[in-house]
Amino acid sequence: MARFLPTGLVVVLLAATAAAFALTERAKLELSPIYGTQPGQVFSPASKVPRTRLARIHFHVRKAERIDVWIQDSKRHKVADLLVDRAVRPRQKVSLVWDAFTSSGTLVPDGTYLAVVKLTRSHRTIVLPSDITLDTSPPRITVHPRTKYPIISPDGDGHADSFRVAYRVSEPAHAILLLRGRKVVFTLGQKLTGELTWNGKSRQTGKPLPPGRYVLGVAAQDRAGNRSKGKPFAIVQIRYVTLARQRVVVRPGGRFSIRVSTDAPRVQWQLHGRSGTLPRGTLRLRAPKRAGVYRLYVTVRTHTAECAVVVA
Repeated sequence: MARFLPTGLVVVLLAATAAAFALTERAKLELSPIYGTQPGQVFSPASKVPRTRLARIHFHVRKAERIDVWIQDSKRHKVADLLVDRAVRPRQKVSLVWDAFTSSGTLVPDGTYLAVVKLTRSHRTIVLPSDITLDTSPPRITVHPRTKYPIISPDGDGHADSFRVAYRVSEPAHAILLLRGRKVVFTLGQKLTGELTWNGKSRQTGKPLPPGRYVLGVAAQDRAGNRSKGKPFAIVQIRYVTLARQRVVVRPGGRFSIRVSTDAPRVQWQLHGRSGTLPRGTLRLRAPKRAGVYRLYVTVRTHTAECAVVVA
């Protein structure tokens, strides 16, 4: 035969359940005494970016309080005191910074840390939810150019106007292309792989650089602002049009050949009042019939190379 609880006991149990439910719902609706905390962040005292050299902690206190604030590591050990027994007003914003040093002045190891706020009057200790990550190790970047001595001609004709090289970084980071040690390209994204492109132009004027050899290097900068040391990896030659010889000796009216180096498919030439257009490569021309020294001009767009033609 089934047994039934006394009516009075059932009423008491129902009342207790209702009270517990009410307390739970009230706890859910109760506002946190701290709000407006900072998002997660990564920083490094050696950062090249001023805003990431310090960890920035901020929050609002809902009621008047006396607070302590400190930094703890992943094992909940206190490593640095930021505030001790400080009075704050209702809804006051508290803004603090941490330089990654302990209270005794030593640098803490890389890792994840958290800010902790103790509310003395409320007898509560609250761990702020956002991670503070200390990262002092610069990223590593590698490149694999097809050749260490590429040739480009940034004249806008669509032929070898720029130099491209693929790269890979050891962690999400900006890739940096260096020209003679100075930054010329800084990628917007922080992908693990990508491609760096140099257009052969001056960063200051935006105009193509003159013919010559230019040392390119590469570096990387991570989210914390750590930048790796630049390392050279290629010597790029800017060349528009070059003649293999600066002086040619030929008999009057005789034929001569001269090699032209350029990326343009055709070149223009001019010699003693005669001119024409020929495919790039080896030019075969006829010398003037009278003895003397003449100038041969070979032009590609706005760039010209010249050679002395000695007729004797």
